[in-house]
Amino acid sequence: MGVIGLGRGFALSARGLNAHPDIHLVAGANPSEAPRRAFEATFGGQSFADHTDMLRDPDIEVVYVATPHQMHSAHVTDCFNAGKHVVVEKPITIALEEARTITRLAANKGLHLLVGPSHSYDAPVARAAEVISGGSLGQPKMLHMLTATDFMYRPRRPEELTTSEGGGVVFSQAVHQVDVAMRLLGSSPTSVYAKVGEWDPERPSEGAITAILSFANGAFASLTYSGYGHYDSDLEMDNVSELGIEKAPKDHRETRLAFEEIADETALKRTRAFTGIDGLPDPTHHEHFGPVTVFCERGDIHLSPDRVSLYRAGAIETIDCPFDHSRKDFAQAIVDLLRGGPMPVQTGAWGFTALATCHAILQSAQTGQPVSINPQTTVTHD
Repeated sequence: MGVIGLGRGFALSARGLNAHPDIHLVAGANPSEAPRRAFEATFGGQSFADHTDMLRDPDIEVVYVATPHQMHSAHVTDCFNAGKHVVVEKPITIALEEARTITRLAANKGLHLLVGPSHSYDAPVARAAEVISGGSLGQPKMLHMLTATDFMYRPRRPEELTTSEGGGVVFSQAVHQVDVAMRLLGSSPTSVYAKVGEWDPERPSEGAITAILSFANGAFASLTYSGYGHYDSDLEMDNVSELGIEKAPKDHRETRLAFEEIADETALKRTRAFTGIDGLPDPTHHEHFGPVTVFCERGDIHLSPDRVSLYRAGAIETIDCPFDHSRKDFAQAIVDLLRGGPMPVQTGAWGFTALATCHAILQSAQTGQPVSINPQTTVTHD
């Protein structure tokens, strides 16, 4: 594996990728020297200031594109033209036409495209999806998901608060919720009715959403997200953070106070790049994205960081999801994709559908009307 972009995205996945015995991180590309040196010191591979130099290496089989959203399309295209399979961070791109183009390019060249990691890879989500698709609870009918974080008050580059460049919570955060809903309900959204909130004039971007999604199989979902740092949905997740780290309630309350102390948030953002395995978060639980409940014909199912709970009339069953290390399932999905294992659902076509849903959320919020996700403008996934 080669990596383009050694920032926060790669840093959060590095531990899981490095822990997999069949994944070898042999090359990394990044404009800044410090994360390149950290990559070499940690993995023993080469590093490059220019990703096009890295792509000439014939030993690189797959490239993990972990650059900012607005760069995805160009970097993925370069990888495919160099004959490399690609794993690209969510969202697949920002513009739908770009997503359509790279998805078709992958098909034309016979190369794989995987989108992730997203919370649809989380072990409790995967286990719940297995239970639901198994049919013991009947058909899934309704899903509710609530996520409340401090997203808007973390260090941001300017484009991370500019919607047209993929900023705000819709492209960065709601896409997680859409992915989770698609996986649990086993279907694709067909229409969306949504509202968005932009409540802090000093952070001029969408910071909150509520969306009602209808799905092709007749199910529907309500997705609510707030990134304004007041209520913390981790309180309902055993005080485990999104990254699987145990936390104290005061940690969330202090976020906005700490944000006011930041003199240069762009400079602080740069310090969150890859510095080595020892500098990474060391979780003890699975990642999550807030409480999720799926209501089925013959029972309901609720997700927690380390378990899945099934509720039937007169009975509650708990399925434990033991934790090993972070993003283990994401790493395994890459190996499965390239070595003939079970095909992951989060292909390029899946990422396109999730992106189209995010665009529909914004369009519905702007028009005040439900928006159809026209299957003629999307690509099908098998």
